[in-house]
Amino acid sequence: MFKKILIANRGEIACRVIKTAREMGIKTVAIYSDADANALHVKMADEAVNIGPPPAAQSYIVIDKVMDAIRQTGAEAVHPGYGFLSENKLFAEALEAEGVVFVGPPKGAIEKMGDKITSKKIALDAGVSCVPGYLGEVADADEAVKISGEIGYPVMIKASAGGGGKGMRVAWNDGEAREGFASSKNEAAASFGDDRIFIEKFITQPRHIEIQVLCDGHGNGIYLGERECSIQRRNQKVIEEAPSPFLDEATRKKMGEEAVALAQAVGYTSAGTVEFIVDGERNFFFLEMNTRLQVEHPVTEMITNVDLVEQMIRIANGEKLTMTQADVKLNGWAMESRLYAEDPYRNFLPSIGRLTRYRPPAEVNEKARQVRNDTGVFEGGEISMYYDPMIAKLCTWGPDRASAIEHMRNALDGFELEGIGHNLPFLSAVMDHERFISGNITTAFIEEEYPDGFQGVSLNNASLQHVAAATAAMFRVAEIRRTRVSGRMDNHERRVGRDWVVSLDGGQFDLTIDADHEGSNIIFANGDEMRVTSDWTPGGQLARLVVDGVALVLKVGKIPGGFRIRTRGADMKVHVRSPRQAELATFMLEKIPADTSKFLLCPMPGLIVKINVEEGQEVEEGQALCTVEAMKMENILRAEKKLVVAKINASAGDNLAVDEIIMEFE
Repeated sequence: MFKKILIANRGEIACRVIKTAREMGIKTVAIYSDADANALHVKMADEAVNIGPPPAAQSYIVIDKVMDAIRQTGAEAVHPGYGFLSENKLFAEALEAEGVVFVGPPKGAIEKMGDKITSKKIALDAGVSCVPGYLGEVADADEAVKISGEIGYPVMIKASAGGGGKGMRVAWNDGEAREGFASSKNEAAASFGDDRIFIEKFITQPRHIEIQVLCDGHGNGIYLGERECSIQRRNQKVIEEAPSPFLDEATRKKMGEEAVALAQAVGYTSAGTVEFIVDGERNFFFLEMNTRLQVEHPVTEMITNVDLVEQMIRIANGEKLTMTQADVKLNGWAMESRLYAEDPYRNFLPSIGRLTRYRPPAEVNEKARQVRNDTGVFEGGEISMYYDPMIAKLCTWGPDRASAIEHMRNALDGFELEGIGHNLPFLSAVMDHERFISGNITTAFIEEEYPDGFQGVSLNNASLQHVAAATAAMFRVAEIRRTRVSGRMDNHERRVGRDWVVSLDGGQFDLTIDADHEGSNIIFANGDEMRVTSDWTPGGQLARLVVDGVALVLKVGKIPGGFRIRTRGADMKVHVRSPRQAELATFMLEKIPADTSKFLLCPMPGLIVKINVEEGQEVEEGQALCTVEAMKMENILRAEKKLVVAKINASAGDNLAVDEIIMEFE
């Protein structure tokens, strides 16, 4: 077995590989850019080597720099993780020339299947059903428009070397095809160092289901079930699960056997994933093969009890698979939520900054419940603008889908994260969405269910009543603490009132509290009564309570006269007042937000790539105004209505902070 492995990656996947290598008794080497000098993967590894400036194109994907790190440390093998150089045949060739083992497939398989154009041709030759499209390299935007028209809109414009949603755009007309080609080409060059583009038909209402395969160098190949990856935004997976709630055993078997046959046809070894689009009739079409470990691999590990990283290392070491297809058993259900540094209330735009609070839920491995958190960050660390915005992958397992979802709800509620924008509220909202719970999902789920973006969650009246009861009991405890600290009262509990008015989310609950040493009985004006117990103490930022026999987890922030409460995707201010205070509060004026309709504000910290208009120009609704790049993704900002550009305050190449003024309108 190898004595030392270098991980040619960063973030959570580098940490993930280090964990397994450590369990196998293998030393690890991390590489890092200047921006990652204090990163978690650097701290976890036995050795670490700096490989250059923050941009990936000057560090993580520069083959010569990675090779220098290998020579410096004497690493015998390299695990590439995903992204960066994981599907780069030139990197595999460089390792082979150096006599270093690549923990992945042979370079020939990478070249054939890692390239989206070539893999489609091979799949067609092998008799695998493929999505209609143009498999040649698209030269320019004019040709992209021409080909798109011939295929028929809508089309998917994709980077040949792409993955992880980078370099992908859906076009519904000529204008979007032209814009999408340019953006896909730029993203592909920045992310993969390869700007080749191809185009295929975009199938509406599809499911994205993928098969995990394992093949060794001795002719053995198996599949480890499937993963449902249909909850996507901008072609980036957000929530994955295993198995799929849609497949039957016959379709699973057919897809799995076809995936293994395709892998073996190109001499594939290691872990790999064959991705399919599946329609409502369970017809499936080959999309692509990812010749690497997938981001969402933990859900497969949780339902099969197979460590995929360990298997990759053992296969790379020349070992045979110790299991056959008959040995593979799918047990229970697993969910994965990708926690991103992005603001769901601002159309999921990237967010950067310092993690002032980072407290994930405790990892659990019990007979009926598992909680796992794969991460590459820590409290006090920074989220950089240079890399993918993923913070963590929160995974849960239960005996069935309903229990896996419930465990995920509780884990999300207990995940404390402050300092940056993040998508925890959105993930919670999906877990409570009736359509998701039913399993009736497609890749258009987010687009269809949140057409105007994510506006937050409004809890139903029963849930609001539970929150009102909880916060009233908490406020009473805080008031007792406050009077004790002041030292002005002898019988503190007696002097704290029993009657309160709780205002939240536009509603109001009048209630009375009868407390004892073990909890509080909350009596509402309508006669409802709830028992509240908790070990919460004032100042605690996470409250775990039982309200009317139901567990409730609240993230708690202090505001004058109450709390900021976040639970199940809802974010609200809760005011707890005496009846007289509530009466006077009705006379308080609401603060009117400033009018910013005449400004184009930078929606995220990012780089101005292009300004599309000039001062004095009249623009139409929907017209592109400028392009902002952040975290390797290009974002086109458009006019919301017909306007005249009065002043442009930024130029291409400028780095702007969030809400900085890009241009002004008359």
